[in-house]
Amino acid sequence: MTPSARVCPRLGSAALLALSLAIVPADRALAQKPAFVPEHAPARIHPLPTLREQAAEQQEWLELRIGRVLPRLMADHDVRMWILSMREYGEDPVFRSITSPTTFAARRRSIYVFTRLDDGTVERLALGGTSQGGVFRAYRSTRPAPTRPTAELVGDEQWRLLRELVEERDPENIVLNIDRDWAFADGLHAGEREALEEALGPELLQRVKREPRLAVNYIALRLPEMMPRYRKIQETVHAVISQAFSNAVITPGKTTVEDVEWWLRQRVRDLGYTTWFQANVDVQRAGEVPVEGPVTIERGDLLWTDFGVVALNLHTDTQHLGYVLREGETRVPEGLRRCIANSNRLQDILLENMEPGLTGNAILTNTLAGMREAGIDGTVYTHPIGDHGHGAGPLIGRWDGQEGVPVRGDALLLPSTWHSIELQATTPIPEWGGKPASCRQEEDAYLDAEGARHWVFRRQSRFHLVW
Repeated sequence: MTPSARVCPRLGSAALLALSLAIVPADRALAQKPAFVPEHAPARIHPLPTLREQAAEQQEWLELRIGRVLPRLMADHDVRMWILSMREYGEDPVFRSITSPTTFAARRRSIYVFTRLDDGTVERLALGGTSQGGVFRAYRSTRPAPTRPTAELVGDEQWRLLRELVEERDPENIVLNIDRDWAFADGLHAGEREALEEALGPELLQRVKREPRLAVNYIALRLPEMMPRYRKIQETVHAVISQAFSNAVITPGKTTVEDVEWWLRQRVRDLGYTTWFQANVDVQRAGEVPVEGPVTIERGDLLWTDFGVVALNLHTDTQHLGYVLREGETRVPEGLRRCIANSNRLQDILLENMEPGLTGNAILTNTLAGMREAGIDGTVYTHPIGDHGHGAGPLIGRWDGQEGVPVRGDALLLPSTWHSIELQATTPIPEWGGKPASCRQEEDAYLDAEGARHWVFRRQSRFHLVW
């Protein structure tokens, strides 16, 4: 069996829809629907609530995800027991998706065990760590402690408890997070794996199976209850970029791209947000841009930023464009307006092709065919987003992989997931003597429970302006 078939066997559309509907009760579906946002109304900054209020909101999401999403995934992928074992500062990628917002790291060793019961519910036990606000039940031994370690048990008390727990539940199969291809399903570190396998023993180890879709899809699937907060975060990102690409921050001939990068990072920090990568700003222009040393922003420059923030463990990833008007100019040159129009059209083509049940590679192939038919010169490199900036789920191209992405591009697109629509269109600019400009854009979008595609806030269709 090929790696892609092992990781992502094709599900029928009915199964995909059932999976999505299982995590979106009818009375909550409205939270996911897009709000009407006037196309050019100024974006607003949304202050975050207090840390205590943020934690309460995140805790509600945690309880809903583990109670609503996980049982269905374990049933769909025929998983009886899922063991997550990790040590402090060696946390599994799933860690922040199954723990409370007041938990910042594993404690010494934290072991979480999920067991699917015959009635379809999932027993959630913690060996070490805490109950995560009542999400887990602390497991205590029901057997007398051995007077001395036996040859088949590791001396650490947690390992003895784990062996006891697994023997009592007697699962048909056990999933451990070990996978060569998917980082999200490969959180069991080498030393931790050795100790865990020794604790389980040869007979129980025969029941271990690889099922990376459990971790990947648990992280990927998004609750509708998250969308109102995520939409406010996205609007804040738009508002902050609008400030950055304005005369409030940029003085042509004086301000450098590095000045704007640090302004972006400081601004969101002052608002209580943080970033998951250093903001990036650069320019394109009719003439040459210095390769070394500070780049000063000049009139006539095409501005670009790549900017991602984090709030309540929700990640954004946004690329916007700006223009610095020349003396006497009152609008962006026609060639650059055509460039952003081409990029917008490529966004439309991609969203049209993001059909649930298709692989990322199939979506890429169909999108590039539509792009060429529309006469656009571009590239597509879209990725999932959510609990991580580069999130769990299918890749739709890479900037250096337009022929498809092995394994990660073979994953199926699911409803109820979020994606950063990242791409670029290259267009010759007559006002630059035919020199091409690359209009690189990135905007977060989502698939709702039925698989329809929406922008989380809106997409950029006009340049931010510096006068």
